[in-house]
Amino acid sequence: MRDVDIRPLRDEDVDASYRLCAEVLFRVQSGEHEPVRAARQHARIRHLLETDPGGCWIAEHDGGVAGVAIALLREGVWGFSLFAVAEALQGRGVGRALFDRCWAYGADARGHIVLSSEHPAAMRRYARTGMPIRPCVAAGGIADLTRAPDLDGVEDAGEAGIALADAIGRELRGAGHGRDLHVPLAGGARLLVDSDRAFGLAREGHVILLGARDTAAAQRMLWALFATAGPGATVGVDFLSAGQDWALPVVLDAGLQLSPDGPMFAGGALGPMTPYVPSGAYL
Repeated sequence: MRDVDIRPLRDEDVDASYRLCAEVLFRVQSGEHEPVRAARQHARIRHLLETDPGGCWIAEHDGGVAGVAIALLREGVWGFSLFAVAEALQGRGVGRALFDRCWAYGADARGHIVLSSEHPAAMRRYARTGMPIRPCVAAGGIADLTRAPDLDGVEDAGEAGIALADAIGRELRGAGHGRDLHVPLAGGARLLVDSDRAFGLAREGHVILLGARDTAAAQRMLWALFATAGPGATVGVDFLSAGQDWALPVVLDAGLQLSPDGPMFAGGALGPMTPYVPSGAYL
């Protein structure tokens, strides 16, 4: 790795880091416009660079960004937010060096969470940390919203719902979400709440984050998030791990297809993590 420099990410690296992720990591959602996606991901990276500079690293090769890894710390819980390595450098130890910097950033954390891709090398790297593995499935398709229950009482709260999401996230994950939610909201996501029982964040029917204080509220919220897309639209939810069986009746009744997803690795002093759907960006 003599020709690769592992160094802290800087603001001028944000666009190149995004372009690398767009090439090797991100999946394009149906109907998504590239400038919109780029602006949203730039905001995500810049937000984490501001809140967690010690967890933001790149691999520089031939004067360009050839790897990026970003971790965050929230109230003693460490999460791995973003990870991509150029195909030409994969298998050369670049990914391991980046991950090790991010892992060190969480050395004193009481809990750790990684949402893995299905890439074998990534799963192997996370498994080496000793964190327990939680296999996951995803669900997607055109939702049959005629099967939805009465959703009266579910409100599109916007930023007014952040306090509830923060409180429920603290109960379920062991750390609140309040520090991060303004970023996806500014990027077009919608934050729904159901009295004081549940919150959910989605963009055009694709679930970003969900937490609830009971199973029934979690199921109502999942239906409500799908409904934000409107009839005939494609919806989806990822990282349904063991313990999230409450979600299966909803996705099956909605007519969605189940498929294998990358696993979650999670360990340490976390909350119960259910009923809960984690955020790929903010865990």
